[in-house]
Order: sequence, then C-alpha cells, then structure tokens
Amino acid sequence: MPSGSSSSTPDFGDADFGDPAFREAFLTLHRGLPRQSPGSDATTRHLLSLCGPLPERPRVLDLGCGPGRSALLLAAEAGAEVTAVDLYEGFLDELREAAEARGLGDRVHAVNADMGALTCEDGSFDLVWAEGSAYIVGFDRALASWKRLLAPGGALVVTECEWTVEEPSAGARAFWDPQYPLRSTARNLAAVQVAGYRVSGVHHQPDSDWAEYYGPLGERVREELDVRERHGHEYGYTGYVLRPVTAGDGGAWPARPETAADVPGVREVNLAAFETPLEADLVDALRADVSWLPGLSYVAERPDGSPAAHALLTRCKVSGAPALALAPVAADPAVHRSGAGSAVVRALLADARGRGESLVLVLGHPAYYARFGFVPASRFGIRAPFEVPDEAMMALVLDDTVPIPAGTIAYPAPFGV
Repeated sequence: MPSGSSSSTPDFGDADFGDPAFREAFLTLHRGLPRQSPGSDATTRHLLSLCGPLPERPRVLDLGCGPGRSALLLAAEAGAEVTAVDLYEGFLDELREAAEARGLGDRVHAVNADMGALTCEDGSFDLVWAEGSAYIVGFDRALASWKRLLAPGGALVVTECEWTVEEPSAGARAFWDPQYPLRSTARNLAAVQVAGYRVSGVHHQPDSDWAEYYGPLGERVREELDVRERHGHEYGYTGYVLRPVTAGDGGAWPARPETAADVPGVREVNLAAFETPLEADLVDALRADVSWLPGLSYVAERPDGSPAAHALLTRCKVSGAPALALAPVAADPAVHRSGAGSAVVRALLADARGRGESLVLVLGHPAYYARFGFVPASRFGIRAPFEVPDEAMMALVLDDTVPIPAGTIAYPAPFGV
C-alpha cells in the first residue's frame, strides 16, 4: 500500500502538501475537527444507498479520510473492510482510537499514504470513497487515476465543489478562482463521460452539510465564512456514484455534442438507420424549431471523428410543464451491437441531468430503454397524444425533487402530432 493523501477542505485548492509550512497551517486549522470538508452522516448514507447491492464484506478505500467519519460509518453500517488513507498521522491516530472504541478495529485499517501516488494493485476495491478529497489531486486526475483500483462492478464515490448558478458573481469568483476553479455539474458530468464512467447516482449536498463543517471550524476561517454567507447559493458540493463503462455500455465509443461539421454525418446516420427519410428530415426540421436545445444533440464518434450514432433531446411539455423528448435515436447498421447507441444515449442523458432537467420521455422498445432507467410513462399519469402500447411510451425521472406532471405530451410541431 502506498502513502495516501491529506484530508480535504475547499480552503486551499490545488495546494502543495509537500510544503512543511503549508501542511502545518492546514493541520493547525483542522486539528480536532470532526470533518475536513462539507458533509454529513446523512450524505454518506445516501451516497452508499446509490451504490446498490454490495458484496457481503465490501472492500472500501477511503481516500483523504481525515479522522475517519465516513470510514467508521462504512465499516459499521455496510460491514465494509475499510482501508483509510491520509498523510497526517494525527488524523489516523484519532481514527484508530475511534475504531477500537466502537469495536471496529478489525474492519478499519488506517494507512499513512499519498492518494496521489497509490501503488495498490488494480481491482483491489469494491468502493473507492472520496468525500471532499478529490480536489487535492484535481477532479479529472482523480477520475483517471483511481478507476484502475475498482474491482469488476465496483464504484467510485466522489464529492466535488461546484458552481450551482450559470453566472457566478464577481465576489464568488474572486474567492474561488485563485484557489480552485470550480465547474458546473454539467461540465463535471461531461468529464465523467470522457473519463469512461457511467453515472449511477448524483446527489447535490444540502446546505446543512456546510453547517456541519463550518460550525466547528468557527472563527478559524472568518474570510471563507463571510464568502459562504454572501455567495453560498452560488456553489455547493455534489456527490457522484460512478462505475467504469464496459463494452456493453458503449465504453469504446466517445460521445459528445454535435458540431456544425457533424450535421451531414448525422443525417447520413439517420438515413442509414431507418427505412424512410422521415427521421432524418425530422432532425433537420427540429434544428430550425423553437424546441431545439443547443448542446443536446449528441453523436458517438468513430476514430476518424465522424458520427457513428446520434441521439437528440428537444423540448416538449406535459400539461404545460417542461420535459424532454428523446427522439430520434439512431446508429449506423455497421456498428449495431457495438454499444455506440448506448454510449450516445447515456452521455446525452447525463448532460440533461447536469443542466437540471427533470423528465425525459421516449417512445421506443421497452427492453432497450429500460437499461437507461426508463419505465412506462403511465406510472406517472403521462400519456401520448396518439394510440400506443402502454409499455412503449416511457419516462425517465432525472430529478425526483421536482413534481412530475401528469397529462398528455405536447410534442414539438415538427413531430406532426
């Protein structure tokens, strides 16, 4: 086992933990605190629930564990064998003492190690857990370097501080940009796709998670507390539960928003995929319609960059409430059963989720769309404006905090219904 990382906080951004003066300042600030980043036991439990079924005694790597609040919960409630990594021996001593006191000494193994230079074997863990610590190595580097540690079916659970508004204020940027440039959920979801993961769950952490962090921190960080009070609505932590994509998920197919150069290729894919030109003509008509949403027409690309598959989301409504229509979805017959169609749909849905969309509707084959989480729309009282088998009209809820409208779908005019 390697030498693991220091615990996390948003205070210092991309900092040099090898600098003794910086390290001492960090530790002085956080010594004796229950958490080194915004979080809560409730958030840890919720992220754990998003992981789905686990082995009887899951192997967990907790990176930047600090005094081990998450490690202790995972050992106690998930029955996990936890390897908890941190650079500061003082935090690890606190964790060892707490684990022994709770009868978890045989399940929690505190290791002084550097999470940016892990040497453990590939496929060693069922869960790699990083609440608030990925920023130390950077979100993109964390996604890339930690994936190899996951056993087949394993998940990476990581939380990241993000902008929660489209245009952050100058005051918020003045604080964050020099320390750790934040990104939106949509941009981080795009990074997740590029890094080769599929999203099993997304959790926007509540404001109370910041209170659990700042409350004990108190006057130690007056400036950051002031920024949070004035600009806290503009940024927050989001938790991601991620699994590496496999060939069946379309892992071999990079997916991205279409560009102007892709338009002829998208038409060719739709012409090749369907018996008539109706779907290809529909895509062209939708581009000129008010329902068109820039950035929500996606392609899976071949090695030469040309489109191999295409999927499109446009604005529709249910009883006046906004929703998205997924149509058409097309793949060149030459790449059928290669995962290209799955890749482009997954990437497109992840982008929509990151933009804050709450509901997607599709008319299609139930067995195919169920793999993305779609269920019959009739469960929500949603129906098509024409006769269709109940199981073929499907809905996917992207955000279950938004009320789901019931009623008849109003498609964009180019659909002709």
